Amino acid sequence: MREEFRADLLEVGRLLVSMAEAVRTAMSAATTALLSADKEGAERVVARDEEINALFRSVEDKVLRLLAQQAPVASDLRMVITSLHIGTDLERMGDLAEHVAKSALRRHPAVAVPAELTSIFGQMANVADRIAGKITLVLASRDIERAAELERDDDAMDELEKALFAKLLDQSWTHGVESAVDTALLARFYERYADHAVNAGRHVIYLVTGES
Repeated sequence: MREEFRADLLEVGRLLVSMAEAVRTAMSAATTALLSADKEGAERVVARDEEINALFRSVEDKVLRLLAQQAPVASDLRMVITSLHIGTDLERMGDLAEHVAKSALRRHPAVAVPAELTSIFGQMANVADRIAGKITLVLASRDIERAAELERDDDAMDELEKALFAKLLDQSWTHGVESAVDTALLARFYERYADHAVNAGRHVIYLVTGES
């Protein structure tokens, strides 16, 4: 029974790494579609979100079966429950990438982002990709030092969001209220994407150390 339990936990870990890789790919592709008005690319991101959801359902199913069949306690219970929390954060990251892709589709054939904001969104996308790559490595290695770095990466995302809002509120903004609202919402998608990666990193730290 113990060997089966460990094998199931390893499988949950593998699924979480696969989810992290998938949400990284999704946000990268969604950003490309956003900044280039790539309708087909955006549609692929939306369609493939179901693959991320399916991975999460597999995590849920395995966690529930472990709880029902193995009745884990102490550190084993912490590992099982924490895996579910991490999966939830990754699933939401996938949803946020899908939201970015849908924003691109709503504005097609126009580019959804005004030209003067392309650089900021490119930088936000780079931070998002760095964060997603890092959480993938953290999940594979349980490197708590690297997990702690996610907080600093998130600070970079927050600073970019502030810079974007400054441009939206500047008197030189000429694109109107609707465009400002849409752009602010897009920035929020990237900011929340980073926040969920940070949450996942915190869960890994708790998993390893038992300290929240």
